Amino acid sequence: MVGGRRSGLIVASNRLPVVVAPAANGDYTLTRGGGGLITALLPVLRNRGGIWVGWPGICGEPPGLDRLLESAGREAGYGLQAVTLNEDEERKFYQGFSNEIVWPLFHDLHSLCTFDPSYWQTYQTVNRRYAEVLARNCTDGDFVWVHDYHLMNVAQELHAIGVHAKTAFFLHIPFPSVDIFTKLPWRFQVLHALLEYDLIGFQTLRDRRNFLDCVRHLMKDVTLHGRGQQVVTVTGPSHQVRVGNFPISIDFNDFVKRAAAAEVSARVQELKALLPEHQLILGVDRLDYTKGIPERLAAFRHALRHYPELHERVTLIQVVVPSRADIPEYNSLKTQIEGLVGEINGEFTRPGGWVPIHYAYRNLTRLDLLAYYRTAQIALVTPLKDGMNLVAKEYCACSIEEDSTLILSEFAGAAAELQRGALLVNPYDVEGVADAIYHAYAMPKRERRARMRRLRRTIREHDIFWWVDSFLRAAIAKDLSAFPAPRDYVPSTDEPELLPF
Repeated sequence: MVGGRRSGLIVASNRLPVVVAPAANGDYTLTRGGGGLITALLPVLRNRGGIWVGWPGICGEPPGLDRLLESAGREAGYGLQAVTLNEDEERKFYQGFSNEIVWPLFHDLHSLCTFDPSYWQTYQTVNRRYAEVLARNCTDGDFVWVHDYHLMNVAQELHAIGVHAKTAFFLHIPFPSVDIFTKLPWRFQVLHALLEYDLIGFQTLRDRRNFLDCVRHLMKDVTLHGRGQQVVTVTGPSHQVRVGNFPISIDFNDFVKRAAAAEVSARVQELKALLPEHQLILGVDRLDYTKGIPERLAAFRHALRHYPELHERVTLIQVVVPSRADIPEYNSLKTQIEGLVGEINGEFTRPGGWVPIHYAYRNLTRLDLLAYYRTAQIALVTPLKDGMNLVAKEYCACSIEEDSTLILSEFAGAAAELQRGALLVNPYDVEGVADAIYHAYAMPKRERRARMRRLRRTIREHDIFWWVDSFLRAAIAKDLSAFPAPRDYVPSTDEPELLPF
């Protein structure tokens, strides 16, 4: 027991599910964070009487922070514990090691990495800080579930200070192949740290295979058991570690319910009235070089040049959500995207009539996002690489009329599950993506509906609650033979089957 609390689930992530921000009167306010992870884990934490540990979104320690979090925790039904960082730590840990090293490296963009040794030193310090906060709030009977690339060292730091609670780690982004991972100067330290967890989860079989290849290539005295199952065991230097693939998902039923709401339906009719007789093509992406937005725009231009029947019949709505505006590469990317939009509109716009691309650089309201999802006949989800990409799943869930088509990058983690209904493309192949756009435009309604029904059934059956349940069962199961390879939704090779259009 910790402070009278029974043993339960403790979640650790880079950010708390609430954000602390200064108010105009000099006080501080709390707003709820968003995202599928929060939606999935909050009911579990409430039921188990758990705790969430993370950074509150503001540097330093605002006056009254503990009081704010305690009040919010009572209302939510679970505890909130803050990990405080100063500005230098936040910069080197989050912007530095996490997003100038791990993020580009794990997305196969190692040329964008900045291997600054001070970043690694700060990363270790901050992970130790997380472990210290966890140690004050857990017992050996608790289950500590750590999330994502910011916190790979936490289990190792917990063990170093004498905490031996059961620990699990889930990586939300891809894990790179061995030839990419070995470029990391601290590759051995990171692998040793990860193998301190009791369970390591990845999005796809490909990510799990890449990790195991790195372990075999870079570490001695490791043995792999249970090949071919969803969860395998690695006997490492100190103990046995379970390693599995658990594709994250969304709250399918909640998206369906929200998409069918009256205010969304009204907004859908407005959008259709603005662009009658047009098929809407939708791209919704956070501003990031992994999302393949310039390549997508180049493909759209190629489609307009080579398929003139698309003119005045399709309109691309490209929404770019602001992100990491203080990083120069992101500002350059924004300039590049806006330049391409201007060039394409300049080439094809007709005076007083059709504008091929409607571009928005802003955060969308939930109403607008749901309306765009439901209105668009075609979604272009074409990241250069992505751990999963939940936009693809959200779009399918909101396509309640089922008269729509998903064009999906084969390098998104979602491709392993959604390959049977989506049109899979190589985002670097401008001509191939252009052909897919035309094929989606010309696709008969019967085929569209058959494909979308298949996609929606897959997402409904393997929703976010299935993800939480399968992960927690893998952590506590005594017999891993209960986790055979899930061949019904992830191919045994995890390589998308590139079906012809």
